[in-house]
Amino acid sequence: MNRQNRLRGFLVCLVGMVIALTAAATVHGQGADFKKNIFPVGKLKPTDSILRVKAGEKAPNFSLPAVDGGRVSLSQYLGKKNVVLSFVPAAWTPVCSDQWPGYQIAKDLFDKNNAILIGITVDNIPTLYSWTRQMSSEKLWFPVASDFYPHGAVASTYGVLRSDGTAERALFVVDKKGIIRYIDVHNINERPPLEDLMHALEEVNKQ
Repeated sequence: MNRQNRLRGFLVCLVGMVIALTAAATVHGQGADFKKNIFPVGKLKPTDSILRVKAGEKAPNFSLPAVDGGRVSLSQYLGKKNVVLSFVPAAWTPVCSDQWPGYQIAKDLFDKNNAILIGITVDNIPTLYSWTRQMSSEKLWFPVASDFYPHGAVASTYGVLRSDGTAERALFVVDKKGIIRYIDVHNINERPPLEDLMHALEEVNKQ
């Protein structure tokens, strides 16, 4: 038990370091042009949708165009990787432009739990291309997919399409069998804690 506590303590410290690095990356790693192009959305209704899936169910499959020019689907990772679906509301908005750079820095934590992240927004490919190119000095390690047309179809299937046509800030952890194991439809005005997601991935990876 002491060994487990020490390991968990180490993980918490590691996550704290990642969060600190994320903050540093936001300040130093992104150019002035990136920061000045962020649209100030103001305070929004925390959630504005009705979830259509639940933990323990088969995750709905999808195939979406990706920024790299190919397509990304949930089924391509079946039997290979745990998958984190990260729905964010819109490109060029403050919290979204802080959340994904954190995942960029935390790649080792995803690797440790045999997980891939798929970023999804309702923006079109040209918008996502511009946004992600300026988001990090290095190419993002995770695929970014466009749920633009039919507009928000995947977000709607999962029940995270808001009434204004944007997506919720939502995380779904899907195991290698394609089963949803964790859901966090988060307050849209806040970044989901990275440590909560890592804890969920740890539990899934033990199974």
